[in-house]
Amino acid sequence: MSEQLWQRTAGELADLISSKQVSSREVIDAHLERIEEVNGHLNAVTVTLTERAQAEADAADAAIAADEDLGPLHGVPFTIKENIDVAGTATTSGLPVFADMVSAVDAPLVERMRDAGAVPLGRTNLPELGLRVSTNNPLRGLTRNPWHPNLTAGGSSGGEGSAISSGMSPIGLGNDIGGSLRNPAFCCGIASLKPTHGRLPHFSSFEHDQNDPLSFYLMGTDGPMARSVEDLWTAMAILNGRDSRDPRSVTVAMESLEAPRKAAILREVPGGPCDPWVADAVNKAADALVAAGWEITDATPPEMERCQEVWAHLLSLDIGVIMQMARPMLSEGLADSLDEMGENFPSESMPPPLVQAEFVRLSRLWSTFFDENPVVIMPTWTTKPFEHDADLDSMGIPGLTNLLRCITPPNILNLPAACVPVGVSEGLAQGVQCVADRWRDDLALNAAGAIEAQLGIITPIDPVI
Repeated sequence: MSEQLWQRTAGELADLISSKQVSSREVIDAHLERIEEVNGHLNAVTVTLTERAQAEADAADAAIAADEDLGPLHGVPFTIKENIDVAGTATTSGLPVFADMVSAVDAPLVERMRDAGAVPLGRTNLPELGLRVSTNNPLRGLTRNPWHPNLTAGGSSGGEGSAISSGMSPIGLGNDIGGSLRNPAFCCGIASLKPTHGRLPHFSSFEHDQNDPLSFYLMGTDGPMARSVEDLWTAMAILNGRDSRDPRSVTVAMESLEAPRKAAILREVPGGPCDPWVADAVNKAADALVAAGWEITDATPPEMERCQEVWAHLLSLDIGVIMQMARPMLSEGLADSLDEMGENFPSESMPPPLVQAEFVRLSRLWSTFFDENPVVIMPTWTTKPFEHDADLDSMGIPGLTNLLRCITPPNILNLPAACVPVGVSEGLAQGVQCVADRWRDDLALNAAGAIEAQLGIITPIDPVI
């Protein structure tokens, strides 16, 4: 076998296991060895479930030997961000105060992955409460980017991004309220999908998570991260659909009416400049779609700056409430940053009724835009990955606002957005996001898949030390 097992995608591993070319135990052990080899440099995996994963792998191999029916990810390892419940492990959310908050049950998406045969391998790092775009916290420490040790792996699912990019895990689960699935995919050179809000259920067994503020309820969603778009499709077939524990969740088929292979290309982002390195990534994606037979046109979705403003006001309103309870639990740097956000986006300048009205108006405008442009290809961030902790130390809220100009519209409008890498430039992974209308996650994934087919998969890599 020319490639090592840790270099394989989740789908490839599933095929190798089900065809008895390798055992699940061999696959699990190969990934445990990879964690041992590189996690000391990256600090992406916070807890390794060694004995449990090996026991489940042995059970998976016994099921194959007994010719039992197999799920689509039978015997394949996966990792889970540390704010999603995994039975018998702590849901820390990156906070020392939650270090011993051990869940008795799996979250719905973990249940579904296990029902599909996948084996939980480990937990991955995130910033405090998932409220940063870089991954560092007082409990688990700093997660590094495999492409450059001094640059952020993104956040808040930065542990997942770093682990998958470096071969410690083939597939994993994260979540996104302000790019937390897409920021790490961009920084680490992997694929991810922020699904349409309501496609995937979220539930935590802990009371403090069951009382999430309104903005989290309206804009947050769990989702899959992997190295290939095909693996995102596989994950969504497993994860999609209603669970009664999450009243937001609904069952909507992943594929819908055919749409023309046509994409709008956002080359100039409203509100400020994009780094030429970012613009180059968009051009690469556009050229890849043309080579794949797609029709492209330059176009700008409606009122992107207003979308970000509405997103920021909705989130800021709830952060002010959270801070009344959470301030003693948070590091001083994060607390100061959240205070600054409240000062920049005060509730009196956009009261809740106006936020609601703007959500409806902007949703209508974007839906009409998608009538003519089924998918829009846009930057993920407007700049390259930044140095560790610059989001707290030097960028400030104005810098973060500029960085996330293309990230926040899919959150406030509940749109699906698929991230895909387009190559390597200046030693860093380049990528874009493919955004479609609500419930058209298939179109976003189709565009991402077409780009990937032309430009290839660029991970896993050995981390640069």
